[in-house]
Amino acid sequence: MEGWHRTQNGRKMSTAVGFTGYRLTEARRARGVTAADLASIVEVSVQSLSKYENGHQTPRHDTVDRLATALGFPRQYFFRPQPSLDQRPVFWRSKLTALTTDLDRAAVRLEWLKETVDYLGEFFDFPALSILDFDTPRDPTRISTDFLEDAAFRVRAAWGVRGGPLPDVLEKVEESGILVSRIHVRAEKVDAFSQWSDRFGIPFMMLSRDKASAARQRFDALHELAHILFHRHVTFKHLSDRSTYKLLEKQADTFASFMLLPEPDFLDELYAPTLDGFLSMKERWGVSVGAMIMRCKSLDLLDDISAKRMWMNYTRRGWRKGEPFDGKMEKESPHLIRRSFELLLEKEVQTVSDIRSALPFPLEDLEELADLEPGTLGAPTQKRAEPTLKSELENQHGNVVSIFDRKR
Repeated sequence: MEGWHRTQNGRKMSTAVGFTGYRLTEARRARGVTAADLASIVEVSVQSLSKYENGHQTPRHDTVDRLATALGFPRQYFFRPQPSLDQRPVFWRSKLTALTTDLDRAAVRLEWLKETVDYLGEFFDFPALSILDFDTPRDPTRISTDFLEDAAFRVRAAWGVRGGPLPDVLEKVEESGILVSRIHVRAEKVDAFSQWSDRFGIPFMMLSRDKASAARQRFDALHELAHILFHRHVTFKHLSDRSTYKLLEKQADTFASFMLLPEPDFLDELYAPTLDGFLSMKERWGVSVGAMIMRCKSLDLLDDISAKRMWMNYTRRGWRKGEPFDGKMEKESPHLIRRSFELLLEKEVQTVSDIRSALPFPLEDLEELADLEPGTLGAPTQKRAEPTLKSELENQHGNVVSIFDRKR
């Protein structure tokens, strides 16, 4: 549809009827661009851009084209209706120190994940939510360490893990009906986040691809699982209180530690609470040396002085920038959403064109959200630079000497 308005010189210009201001705000947040910068790029006033976003003015078609190009979005995206938004809080790692723009950029991708799941729900039934219902105190400050340790024991039992290292954590989380995605957060302080969705009646979990090792990703996933299990009734007021927020984060870390390193099994296998002793267990247990230091401290195997000395030695070895075996251990990956897209294409239920039309997000972002191989839905794939043979040498093979033809 087209609308019309007259410019100062009396010319008629078509306006983009159906343009959704919310989508412009969302796209700008996804790219971490300020309104002033975007206005400058597309050559409109900041006031006009603000009116586009709040729905008080409709841009012309050519302005929409410039916005789409500047932000790297399909034009169709800006005509997509605004979705209903969940009102429950999002649990962020390092919320107190993260930049607002980084949180905004990540939050947009959480909403895209929900819209993607909404689309896939037309074709698939996902595993029913089957998480344990704990009698958790509504006041989160009353959750005790003993409660968390017992909860970890019960979750491991429900997952069929009798003892020893946990198997694939993301597989178990998805089997519980929690939907998981991984994205490049591109923010130093944002490792993972999660939210209960009233709209879907299930929790969503987002993990960072940026710097997390395989061991760290397992810990992050269990940290978010703790928020999902025990902090369902936490309010924005709780999270705005600095001391309460820190307590909730500590509870989530403690639960993750109990899940990964249950006391009897861990101690049976630990021959010595040393850096080398921990390192010898890292691959089998899928747990970082740093997490083992913290666990031994909580078990009183290390006093304050010993723990401090060990952290100093840890730093001296350069492990804060990356531990041994980090590159060797393969990260676990979500399966449900990726497999859904693969089945749609394999069974020819939907074409790539159908998917791109239904989900007009930037292709690189959509493939990343779904954990698809780059290029599956048509996103450009990066190729390494190649040298080009000079044209005069293209057909002069006599000028090229093969090392295999040399006489020994």
